[in-house]
Amino acid sequence: MGDAEELTELVEHLCRMTRLEPFEARRVVEEVLAYLSESPAEFITRRHAELQREGHANAEIFRRLATELGQRRFAAPPLSERQIRRLVYG
Repeated sequence: MGDAEELTELVEHLCRMTRLEPFEARRVVEEVLAYLSESPAEFITRRHAELQREGHANAEIFRRLATELGQRRFAAPPLSERQIRRLVYG
């Protein structure tokens, strides 16, 4: 979806199907593409911080992240809690 013409077609389609203005539709498309292009490491880092802010303990977070990775669109290999911890803390 990196092609500018495809992006324009999608924005125009969203404008026809919704009440979004072209600048709003383009922003939605860009946000969705950014979300879907997130790597497993970026996802883990972002999601770990979100769950910590919600007050979850790391043991629970690491188990939850291992489960959530399998539900994402990227093909992430199964990661152990230890591997997840290493991605978070280095």
